[in-house]
Order: sequence, then structure tokens, then C-alpha cells
Amino acid sequence: MELGKKIREIREEIGFTQGQLAGNAAVSQGYLSQLEHGDVRNPSAAVILRLAQAMHVDPDDLFEAAGYPTVRTLKEVYEGYEANVDPDLMRFLTRLPRDRQRRLLLLLEGMEHLVEDTRGGQSRVSQDSRLPSQRG
Repeated sequence: MELGKKIREIREEIGFTQGQLAGNAAVSQGYLSQLEHGDVRNPSAAVILRLAQAMHVDPDDLFEAAGYPTVRTLKEVYEGYEANVDPDLMRFLTRLPRDRQRRLLLLLEGMEHLVEDTRGGQSRVSQDSRLPSQRG
């Protein structure tokens, strides 16, 4: 359901006029009318939150109607998703400063190339352009 239709539906259910809701949500009645008619394309999150509070509804209902991602929708999207990164490795990495994480990544990528080259029958190490040169 579109945001404007949702706002109007809830407003009418609770018996508010546009003026009452606008006053309680600190928006102009004209702006609320534009919202309800779908004339406002990207209402701010602050306005949506104030409207939800004024109508005593879950803000996620309005955010979802406006097309914003919410915790609820993200949970649905990622339900059953399981990260394939070892939790101990993730904890270790999060404790490292960003520059050390990047250096470690470069080392791991270099090792991966070495293993791939060895398995492919090649005896030399491929040079990753991001790795520093070993020339003297």
C-alpha cells in the first residue's frame, strides 16, 4: 500500500481530521494533504516518524509503505541466511585496525594465488598488482 493511502486509512480509523493529525505531527495541513494524495515523492524519515507517533502506530508500518527498509523487512529478507565466515575469524578481524585488515587481506589473496598456481602445474608465484614488488 502506498504511504498516502496508508496514512489516510489510519487517520480515518482513529477519527482524526487532517488538521488534527497535522497539528499533532507538526506538519502543515497542506503538506499532509499532499502526502495523502501521493504528491510527495520522498518524505523525510522524521516526518514519517512524527506521523506514526501522532497516530500511535508502529513506525515500521509507515516506513514500509514509503518504501524504506525496516528491521522487520530486512529480517524477512535475510531469514535463513547464514554467514559462511568462521565466527572466531570474524571476532579476530574486528579487533584489528582497518589498515591491518587490508594488509592481511592482501597476504591471504597472495597465498590463494600461490595455491592456485601450484595446483595448476605452474611453479612460479603470480604477482598480484596490489602486492608490493620484491625487487631490490
